[in-house]
Amino acid sequence: MAVPPEWWAESEEDSILVGDHDDVGCIEISTLHKESGEFATDSVEKIARDEAEQSLQWSTVSLGDFRGVSADYQEEGVAIREWYVARGSLLLFITYSCEDENRGMDDSAVDEILDTLIAVSN
Repeated sequence: MAVPPEWWAESEEDSILVGDHDDVGCIEISTLHKESGEFATDSVEKIARDEAEQSLQWSTVSLGDFRGVSADYQEEGVAIREWYVARGSLLLFITYSCEDENRGMDDSAVDEILDTLIAVSN
């Protein structure tokens, strides 16, 4: 994933955080690896629906090498975008959140960053 100069990235124990230097919002990426087999498109959508704390309108999406679903919503003054995308045996759960008053401000930058996701084999 390419991170532009006006953004920062750091790796935590079980996730990656990416934010803009203006502190408008933050992307968090968590991973899940299947021990055998691959994530099917319908299973990614089922996982998204099962994990969501509320009923959301999921749409299909492609982010770089990954395919899955995305949705957005507001909760307690926070605008949230979520993605569940997979490639092979790797599932990414991605959230972007910002204060509701900043909703939409970083959407195009976030989309551009996530479109650079590449699956790398070891």
